[in-house]
Amino acid sequence: MAFPLESAQPASLGLNPKKLAQLSERIERHVADGDHPGAQVAVARHGKLALFRSFGRARLGPPPIQADAHSLFLLYSNTKVITASAIWLLAEDGALRYGDRIADHVPGFEKHHKGEITVIQLLTHQGGFPGSAVTPAAWTDHDLLRRQVCDFKLEWAPGSRVQYHPSAAHWTAAVLIEALTGQDFRHFIRDRIILPLGLGEEIAVGVAEADQTRAAEMYDPDGTPRPQECSPAHRAAGVPGGGGYATARGMAAFYQMLAQGGRLGETRLLSPRTIAYVTRNFTGDRIDMHNGFPPHRGLGPSTRGLSEVSRGLGTLAHPATFGHGGAGSSYCWADPTSGVSFAFLSNTRHSNEFHDARQEVLSDFVHAAIID
Repeated sequence: MAFPLESAQPASLGLNPKKLAQLSERIERHVADGDHPGAQVAVARHGKLALFRSFGRARLGPPPIQADAHSLFLLYSNTKVITASAIWLLAEDGALRYGDRIADHVPGFEKHHKGEITVIQLLTHQGGFPGSAVTPAAWTDHDLLRRQVCDFKLEWAPGSRVQYHPSAAHWTAAVLIEALTGQDFRHFIRDRIILPLGLGEEIAVGVAEADQTRAAEMYDPDGTPRPQECSPAHRAAGVPGGGGYATARGMAAFYQMLAQGGRLGETRLLSPRTIAYVTRNFTGDRIDMHNGFPPHRGLGPSTRGLSEVSRGLGTLAHPATFGHGGAGSSYCWADPTSGVSFAFLSNTRHSNEFHDARQEVLSDFVHAAIID
């Protein structure tokens, strides 16, 4: 399958090649310093790919495996925007409204006083059950998954605060997708989002057995493999809030679609009005009780806004820039005002202190590269 973005020289796209070279040099330095074994980066603009590079090792081994264009990196919470895009499609299909209650479509979800939680509250981390989780047994038993999601318990009143839900909100979104479509949520995402965009070799929410060897392993900063994330079962599960895999160019292409109002090449996936709506700031300047800063939540991604703190999107980012990060390891974003999309993926889960500082520098190299 041909990759949907044609490659082009950065200068032809109004991007300063020296700044993109600095971006690559900084990543090379991080790998040489042992900050992570391997990484990928990609930058795209106006439907063309300006940069795609792989660095270091996807797996330390033995045997060691070099990162290359076919390596798939764990997305962690970058997966959340892909899962949310399935909800956006269902809204465009008329299968749900954003103001609907989850329980309107998933009978039983009203258990433990959750009956009034809306789709908007769910996707903006205002649902009220951030500590809930499902067991690994539910990764393969989707009847059990639905029962466990319905049994989630409130920790505070829905809508009363913004607090990041690491996994619970998007397991709920997965159950909602399955209730509305009758399909495994992974299959729906593949069939309605990934394949139509021509990204079947680039993005996977649920890694097929044949592609397991392409997956980079995830490490702690001391080089110790993270057992759960490195397991075939976790890769196959496609955890909807943190278990997708992709190449950096695949994520840059996905965000190109968002930057261009729902279109990639000749494929129209979503309408411009939908993209404008779901990337609005629904939470204002309210502080996220988990992260301690205003995330400016849309219905999936966060937006840069005008706050001093940007976390991953870059200090220099236009206020309309939107995207998401992945725990200590990655960030992807789109700037709809310039048409630029960016993806950085690595295979070590660092602290937020390290990762946020790194991402601010990497993202700002790209923003500073936009000269036309």
